[in-house]
Amino acid sequence: MKKNHCYFKQFLVKTTFFYKLTQMTSEPNFDEIPAYIPKKSEDFMSAGQLKHFIHKLNVWREQLVFEAETTINHIQEDSTPVADINDRATIEEEFALELRTRDRERKLINKIDKTLHLIDTGDYGYCKTCGIEIALNRLEARPTADQCIDCKTVEERKEI
Repeated sequence: MKKNHCYFKQFLVKTTFFYKLTQMTSEPNFDEIPAYIPKKSEDFMSAGQLKHFIHKLNVWREQLVFEAETTINHIQEDSTPVADINDRATIEEEFALELRTRDRERKLINKIDKTLHLIDTGDYGYCKTCGIEIALNRLEARPTADQCIDCKTVEERKEI
């Protein structure tokens, strides 16, 4: 009977791990922020557009910071010693995965900060490679984009 309990405990740990794994993401949650629809004669990167993207970037940044704080709390709370070596290994792997995810998000927070700085300097929305305007739908999908789709495609092909 004790062995069955151990298997059940491992199942709970693994399913909890899977549940937490599916919740960890560095993708933004922009459900409450509607896409910006430019007016007919509106200039590219007008005050309204800049305000929209500043808001979008700040919401994303706050989301990432909140998730980082949640991870810290989770690791501190779940650090109790576990007798079973398999359970301990699962917990340690979960922590390692969370920390790797948060490290990627830390880099993303830096990229968001750089993008906010580009907005301050007036360079936001223009391709850093060729200087043309980055399409609004691309910026909606990835507000930290710093290259137009053509330059990004060429760069990715060179990486292969």
